[in-house]
Amino acid sequence: MDKAEKLERYREANKDAQRGQIVFAGSSLMEQFPVAKLLRERGVDVTVYNRGIGGYVTQELLDNLDVCVTDLQPRRVFINIGTNDLSNASISLEELMERYDEIITTIEQKVPGVEIYMMAYYPINYDAAEDFMKPCLLIRTNEKINAANTLVEQLACKHGQRYIDVNRALKDEQGRLKAEYTIEGMHIKEEGYRAIMDDLTPYVTEA
Repeated sequence: MDKAEKLERYREANKDAQRGQIVFAGSSLMEQFPVAKLLRERGVDVTVYNRGIGGYVTQELLDNLDVCVTDLQPRRVFINIGTNDLSNASISLEELMERYDEIITTIEQKVPGVEIYMMAYYPINYDAAEDFMKPCLLIRTNEKINAANTLVEQLACKHGQRYIDVNRALKDEQGRLKAEYTIEGMHIKEEGYRAIMDDLTPYVTEA
């Protein structure tokens, strides 16, 4: 299913969705996150809508914020967007953050009082990567990810929103994505997502 098909599927699903719930939005690392399933495993009774779309960059989320976030009028939004921008050497961190800033501003304007949780970008593991992924990970390095996370934290502070880092359980001793949790050096297996739930769940459930 391509991006446009996923967007239309979400547009239809939104018609029957409850307003005032929790939304997760972003690119493939969010789309592939089985957050509703993992919360149910923990006995957490909340309604969560995952509106991640694989391959999305910040501009695409900005262009489709109505379907991915604001039409749902959520009380709380978790965002992980920009990792695909980080994989593009022609996009500067400044450009990335300008668009991220616009995303947050637009959500705040269209959903008054919304709580936004801006998630730290996940680490990668070049040494554990499949050969086809390595050229991308020469651009999207952990050093670049760490620099971007600092800027995301600053952006959250500017907006009075929350920056959250749930990567502790994902990282090895060298700060890389643990080899056993990665599919091809960048994307994360379900076991990896399950490992971060101890750190993520309190943010989802806090009053």
